[in-house]
Amino acid sequence: MLTTIQYNSRKLQIDLSQPLDISIPITGKDSNVNAWYLGPPKIVPETIDGETISVEQGAVVNFNTITFNPHSHGTHTETVGHITEKVYSINKCLTQFFFLAEVVTVAPEKLGDDYVISRKQLQFALGNKKRDAIVIRTMPNTREKFSRQYSNTNPTYLLEDAAEYLKSKDVKHLLIDLPSVDKEQDEGELLAHNAFWNTKGKLRLDATITEFIYVSNKIKDGIYMLNLQIAPFENDASPSKPILYRVIE
Repeated sequence: MLTTIQYNSRKLQIDLSQPLDISIPITGKDSNVNAWYLGPPKIVPETIDGETISVEQGAVVNFNTITFNPHSHGTHTETVGHITEKVYSINKCLTQFFFLAEVVTVAPEKLGDDYVISRKQLQFALGNKKRDAIVIRTMPNTREKFSRQYSNTNPTYLLEDAAEYLKSKDVKHLLIDLPSVDKEQDEGELLAHNAFWNTKGKLRLDATITEFIYVSNKIKDGIYMLNLQIAPFENDASPSKPILYRVIE
């Protein structure tokens, strides 16, 4: 089902019949993807007056309580309130939900004991393209990303000048398949977060970072329409479900 839309000054055809989900779900299993030194999320039926509210155990409804941290347990989208004293709500800052995006694949570079994504790599991937969003798939790209336990593993991260470059290109939405755009242990500097959100100048309140995505190898690099869906939490971050749609130019 091809639909033609007017996006800014461009007319684009989008294939709405084939949504490409790039989110990692939150489960109640120990194998749930994890970072930042927390245990797994919990999804359990509530108990009221000694009765477990589960159809399997005789109740008329299922009534689960879910305990999780959006930053640790799955795909999430965050606003600058993640790193500022004033907590800016993702529910208030993200007010548009469709964006022209570029999917790029990057093989991280070795830098000392780290693996990093550099400005040069992103410049090569984006070139002169004007995009609202960038979706970064890192190599190797296996389904282990659905269950990897990242704490104390020093995952790949973005260099500060790479985030500065994306800001200079006016990329508003940065999506990546890692637990953070910054180094796991960086003494609180958060260089990439700060650079992308321009915390030394006018805050980019309409810019977001989405972490813990998974971009299937079946999805080719190139242009897509991104539907960035969040849950309406009044919090610096929310679980999210980014969906890509192929663009036929």
